[in-house]
Amino acid sequence: MSRLTHLDENGHANMVDVSEKAVTSREATAQAVVTMTPETLEMITTGEHKKGDVLAVARIAGIQAAKRCSDLIPLCHPLMLSKVTVELTPRPESDSVLILAICKLAGQTGVEMEALTAASVAALTIYDMCKAVDKGMVISEIKLLEKRGGKSGHWKVSS
Repeated sequence: MSRLTHLDENGHANMVDVSEKAVTSREATAQAVVTMTPETLEMITTGEHKKGDVLAVARIAGIQAAKRCSDLIPLCHPLMLSKVTVELTPRPESDSVLILAICKLAGQTGVEMEALTAASVAALTIYDMCKAVDKGMVISEIKLLEKRGGKSGHWKVSS
């Protein structure tokens, strides 16, 4: 088992030095799911929510969150992201919205935290915009689905 990279030999938190790492193409995909009442999902998908287009606002919030990840998570490196995609898919069969966030760059460190942050903040935005009509919404299944690049190579969640 490898050691935790954000702790020094004395157990103190530190930012990992990536200056000696090679610049490689890196990509990560993360997800989140927001489950709600059928009425709330219908309000979102028909565009009848009085606060506006919930999915469009959540998409923008997710993109913004990926770009600001290092401001939110103390030991993350500020990254020059080359692409952030946030896809929101209503799933009427489960009264939920599936959020997929994909982040890409050419750099010296991975983009897993940026993708996870994008998916999480998009989910929180849906909750915030809809909490007046559905306080029982559940945010779940926040997880990394896949990452590519870097020393550890390609990793994908087991089905």
